[in-house]
Amino acid sequence: MKNTTFTLSPLAKAIAISSVFALSANVLAQEEKTKDADVEKIEVKGSLGSLPGQDVESVFGFGKSILETPRSASTISQAQMERFNVTDIDELVAFAPGTFTQSFFGVAGSLDVRGTPGETYFRGVRRLDNPGNYPTPIGASSRIDIVRGPASPIYGPSKIGGYLNFNPKSARASSGQYLETATGALSYTAGSWDKSILTAEVGGPAEMGGKEMGYYLYGELENSDSYYENTQTDQTVLQASFNIDITDNLRFEFGGMYHDYDGNQVAGWNRLTQELVDNGTYITGTALPLDTDGDGQISHEEYGAVNIAGNSFFYVPASAFTDDEATELMQLQNVGTTTLRGDQVLVAPDDQLGNEAITLYFDTIYYSDNWEIRNQFFYDAYENINENAYGFSQFHDSWVIEDKVIFATEYENDSLLAQFQFSPSLRYTDFKHGDDFTYEYFNRRDLTMPSSALDRRLLSTRSGKNFDNYDVGNYLNLGVAAMTDLTWDWGLNLVLGLRYDTIDIESTSRTDLLLGATGDETPEYAEETVNGWSWNTSISYEFENGLIPYITLAEQATLVAGQGAEIGVGQLNQEGGSGAFDTSDLIEYGIKGSLLDDTLYFALSSFEQERTDFNTQNTVTNNTTNNKGTEFELRWVVNDNLVVSAGYTNIKVINLTARENGNQFGFLGAEDLVNLTDPSLVFGGNVIGLNLIGEGFANTDGRKAGIPENIYTLTATYDFQNGYAANVSVIDVEEVASGFSASVMLPAYTLVNAGVSYQAEDWTFNLTVKNLTDERYFRSNFPDLFGSQIVLPELPRHWNARFTYKF
Repeated sequence: MKNTTFTLSPLAKAIAISSVFALSANVLAQEEKTKDADVEKIEVKGSLGSLPGQDVESVFGFGKSILETPRSASTISQAQMERFNVTDIDELVAFAPGTFTQSFFGVAGSLDVRGTPGETYFRGVRRLDNPGNYPTPIGASSRIDIVRGPASPIYGPSKIGGYLNFNPKSARASSGQYLETATGALSYTAGSWDKSILTAEVGGPAEMGGKEMGYYLYGELENSDSYYENTQTDQTVLQASFNIDITDNLRFEFGGMYHDYDGNQVAGWNRLTQELVDNGTYITGTALPLDTDGDGQISHEEYGAVNIAGNSFFYVPASAFTDDEATELMQLQNVGTTTLRGDQVLVAPDDQLGNEAITLYFDTIYYSDNWEIRNQFFYDAYENINENAYGFSQFHDSWVIEDKVIFATEYENDSLLAQFQFSPSLRYTDFKHGDDFTYEYFNRRDLTMPSSALDRRLLSTRSGKNFDNYDVGNYLNLGVAAMTDLTWDWGLNLVLGLRYDTIDIESTSRTDLLLGATGDETPEYAEETVNGWSWNTSISYEFENGLIPYITLAEQATLVAGQGAEIGVGQLNQEGGSGAFDTSDLIEYGIKGSLLDDTLYFALSSFEQERTDFNTQNTVTNNTTNNKGTEFELRWVVNDNLVVSAGYTNIKVINLTARENGNQFGFLGAEDLVNLTDPSLVFGGNVIGLNLIGEGFANTDGRKAGIPENIYTLTATYDFQNGYAANVSVIDVEEVASGFSASVMLPAYTLVNAGVSYQAEDWTFNLTVKNLTDERYFRSNFPDLFGSQIVLPELPRHWNARFTYKF
């Protein structure tokens, strides 16, 4: 394991000072005050917060419950996450249909929602893109909302798939009351592979300057090893939330989160064949040396001086590659076979993924007569470094500020409740991003041997040159939105929304730092202004028996930025439209219901959503796709003891650009090269080309790889009412292609997690065994581009134990 010294940034120090101040204020307070609840919330006993009775503003902004919201959405409560010991976002698929997520090199950054990369929101405001820059820390959340499909117009441009909304632990209860007394907890988690996580949290009422105040502080330290070789996690999470009533009409809500992460990406197994997936049979052998200057690494110049791509360099179709196309330097030496363990993966000891993220917010809420005026100020930033010895590196240094004002009011007569919102907003993003991938060779390293000069490449983030992209710039988004929610007492509900955005984009490419540059090049600059409309129409009707059918039609603007929030010069001023801005269309209809005295909730939806411009896409963050499917969710509090849930997802995702062109670019794997007699002839290099689709090919319709068509889930927890409780979750996933060509298939699997817990008056113990049956299963790794060459073997049976003391 690496020894990491954490140095707190000025923000982290400020949070720590604020924490001491808040605690001191609590001690000095002469009396603790509480506010009368504005709304009484009734929660079914024993539900763990699983039923959708709580108002959720992250869908439309009106505070409707999930039951009342005419969109497919789910919430996962803190109590559910604690009972089932949920530790990362990939596990949320057990509770929310449509959220199965491909591997992004082993980093649980953002969810895939409806088969495409999703986004992460913090208290209803969109964060910077995080496809795999760092794992999203869900331990600091009081609730997670998952919204399927593009966001409401009130939130601005967004991706087609959907998003996760992170609700931090707050000093206010859902009804608006302050916590009555100080409360807190200490916890320690241990587990397989030296897992070690320490958390502490405290919150309560206080006074500042004679004003009533609430606070909540959370901290997390992790220093854990991993199942995978050369892999570890060191991270620090600090969070603070404060709420102050300045007057009866004016309130401040502010706080922030600091997250320092040090780990690495996991590319998984290389030299992928169907035999490797089915039986673990791995082709061994060493690549020929290319390090001519003997410095222990292969430079761009040394790679560029040889041919390890094949005599024709580019192959259409893949079957055009034969034994005669393999150059001598592509061939492995000392070839053999062995059985590969799941922990033997493509990670070198000095690979790193480091990220420092800072998030701040300050909300001002003012009430005047029948109006609520809320100003939301938001800041999010990260510095990221990602280095992998096989030949990929990148960095980001990006930040965003957003300021949004929401004017909200309502009108009520004998039969109608009409709510209105008007919201101008400003969002400014500043980015600096570089990446390096031209000589990225997954297969040169033999995974039974350590990384060496045979596979280790000199990375651009270390040499300071030979980048493939080096982009610096910014974009300013000015938007204005209006929404209304009309509810008649005889059951009809209508939600309408309209938004207009204009975005000024500036981008500079540092051509003097790119691959092959002499250093004398003049940076290339481009600018463009893009604009467009977004709208939403939703109609629902609530019957007396508790059933609520609905239909939603929407068109949503989307900004196509990269992994570090960057927009490249090449995306701007394209013929036929912008390469940075597009729209998504959604049609969704379904039915929801609350039955059996509101102890059983279900939702069934069918949807089709589509990105419309073939030329406006980012392979990593924002593909042009058509998504069709059905989602079903059930949550049932059977009695005070038993809570069950079930889910079903049927989804089909088509890459529209690939279908239009009849092909998709990719790294070709051994199973793609059907006229190659021996894969060891090419594993010392890399064959690239086009995967064709259509009649006679495995991928007949442009189907996106890695997303199973059918997924079934079931969870149950039983409280014995004597302190003991048990839980189990089951996720059943059908067979799916590892890569776009569908030449390698990943087997179906059933994943079972189970746990027991004991809760005393002031302490809790939870023991969870994950992958209880020790199922052998895989997830595709960046499937559209690399899925034929690499795959991620998932974790075998392992355990987590958490002890929590509450006060």
